[in-house]
Order: sequence, then structure tokens, then C-alpha cells
Amino acid sequence: MPKTKYIEIYEDLKQKIEKNIYEYQQLLPSENTLVKEYDCSRNTVRRAIGNLISDGYVQTKHGQGARVIYQDFKQNEYIYGETETFKEFALRNHKLHETKVIRFEELTVDEAIHEHTLLPIGVEVYHIQRVRHLEGNPVIMDYNYFRKDVAKELTVEIAEDSIYEYLDRELNQRAVTAKRKMVVERTTETDENYLKLDGFNSVVVVTSHIFNADGVMFEHTQSRHTPGNFVFFDQTQRK
Repeated sequence: MPKTKYIEIYEDLKQKIEKNIYEYQQLLPSENTLVKEYDCSRNTVRRAIGNLISDGYVQTKHGQGARVIYQDFKQNEYIYGETETFKEFALRNHKLHETKVIRFEELTVDEAIHEHTLLPIGVEVYHIQRVRHLEGNPVIMDYNYFRKDVAKELTVEIAEDSIYEYLDRELNQRAVTAKRKMVVERTTETDENYLKLDGFNSVVVVTSHIFNADGVMFEHTQSRHTPGNFVFFDQTQRK
């Protein structure tokens, strides 16, 4: 199915901004110029620009046009407004990566697990503990709970590669919504045994509740990040 014209224009302009063809703080060509360049209507150009505004690439002001505000802050950072996986992050930044599973078990959610994860009592889950390595250094400890009725037939091998990739490709299950909380906590004995802390006595703890397209919370994850590796990136617009 061919792409809608405004999507093609949006993607072309976005790529040009990312490649610095249109540089930070530079104005995009005028609406009239873009209409001629892309052989389209004004409304089509406006829809494409609207997408760039939503993505934080440009900002418009009446009478001045669209000014580029994109900067490549995302390099070497996790994008917490998105459901980017560890593997996707590592590949995007051209980093050597490895995931080692140190615990893999099947459990039934009881009262204690429910209070910790908010998963329903009685649901069967995979409980997985993984250490994430970047450039040979253990920098993240993940504690995962996945519902077995959604993340079917998980294995250690899948968990050491990419669970989300498996869910997308094999099970047609997508992580649609993520709710996250970030706090700083003192290191535990487990953190000190498995992570390269470089003298830090605290870790950044990101707790995530992940929902699929049906609105079912199928994953609870606590990720414990070494401070030297953690950078928070976010982007907001005042309404």
C-alpha cells in the first residue's frame, strides 16, 4: 500500500533535518516553496509540518514559518517516552551488547507478587532476572514479570536476545503503552555483585508497567541502572 503523500513529505523533511541539510534554528523553505517542490496542496504540506511539530523537529510562528528545533540529544540515551528495547538502543548507538539470564522461572501471582507488580492474583507469569552488558560492562539489572498467556513459550534463549522482538514477530503482540516511574535507591548486595558501579553507592531504578493493544498489562519490569550509564531524555510541549 503506497504511503500517503503527506507522510512521504514528512519523512523526507525529517531525514533532511536529521542530516543537518536543514540545520538547528534554520527556517524550513516557505509553504509556497514546499508546495512547488513536492507538487502537492498547501493542506498536504501543513499536515506534514504538523507531524514534525508533534515529533519536536520544528516549531512554527505565524508570519515566520517553521523553525528547526531538533537537536540530536538522543545519541547514547534511552528514549523513555518510547518503548525502545535494550537491543534497539544498542544497535542504534553501534554498541556491543549482551544480555545474560541469571534467573528464569514460572510462577503464579500471589498476594505478595500482586502488591509488587499489580499483576492479577492467580495469573501465571515468567519471572526473569537479566544482566545487561554494554561494551563488556554490566550496567543494568532487569527484573521482569511477563504474563504467560500473552508472552507465550518464552525461553532463556529468547530472553537473552530480545523478548519484544519475539513478541512482535512471532506472537503479533505489541507493547503499545508504557507507564514508568524513576527513583534513585541505595545499591543492594545483588547490585554490587553483578553491576559495574565504579564507586557509586546508588542506582537509578526505572519501574515499568507495559500494556498491549488490548489494554492488558502483560509486563512489569524493574530496571536498575548504574548512574554512570544513565541519562534521561524527554521532550514536552506546553499546551
